[in-house]
Amino acid sequence: MKFKVMGALGYEVREPSTFILNIHALRTPAQAVLQESFLIDPYYKIEELTPQHTENRFIRVEVTEPAIVNINYSAVIDTSYKQTAGNLLTHVPVMDMGTSVLPYLFPSRYCQSDKLFRFAHNKFGKIDNAFEKVLALTNWIHDNVEYLSGSTNSQTSAYDTVTEQAGVCRDFAHLGIALCRALDIPARYFTGYAYQLNPPDFHACFEAFIGGNWVIFDATKLVPLNGLVKIATGRDAADAAIATIFGNVSFLSISASCELADENFEPVFYDGKKPSGLTYL
Repeated sequence: MKFKVMGALGYEVREPSTFILNIHALRTPAQAVLQESFLIDPYYKIEELTPQHTENRFIRVEVTEPAIVNINYSAVIDTSYKQTAGNLLTHVPVMDMGTSVLPYLFPSRYCQSDKLFRFAHNKFGKIDNAFEKVLALTNWIHDNVEYLSGSTNSQTSAYDTVTEQAGVCRDFAHLGIALCRALDIPARYFTGYAYQLNPPDFHACFEAFIGGNWVIFDATKLVPLNGLVKIATGRDAADAAIATIFGNVSFLSISASCELADENFEPVFYDGKKPSGLTYL
């Protein structure tokens, strides 16, 4: 499917500062960037970085003097995916996991899977099929955690979300990741542009490694799973922040959108009796 995406950020820079931005759509076998534009006003030289062991596309910008800085990204993206019957998405033993997958099995800053071990096993440990297990915990989060804008902050962790039972997409994703890892299922944070998200914004969900595939899950159920354009993945939001800033800078504005640029879109949700897992190829 083809989508038109847009991301815009505004900042007041009070002294020379460095930005590491993360709003570019990924280039992967599942996601072709057909067109894209990146503008920064006033103009500063930019540098695109791709860290080792990741596909994420970071942009580094050095702002050399005080200024109001506006950043705009737009692109046309073509995505593809496959669906696999849930009964085929079985648990991968830890001894069979590749080295690129193992880091997503460990606790991380916002996903304290070690603290949620007993909770996860009491709630979901008796479910045999891995896909059904992740689907059950995703549904539990959706049913028991209230989506409430402004209820959390940049310090809120998965453990906090369990106790407070409120949060936004970032918190829903962190809790899903932590519960998966507590059940020996690798999981990673997914941030992207999302079709039909209302109000439009950057969106977060998660992927679980089951059946040898990274399968997408979204406990908010706010957008179709096949309406996502991937920006980045990571252990949690600390690895996939939209912007990381070094210097005296004030945030002014943020906006994002994702519009359909194709026809015959049929939304995919995991709502059926026998849903199939969706993997971006």
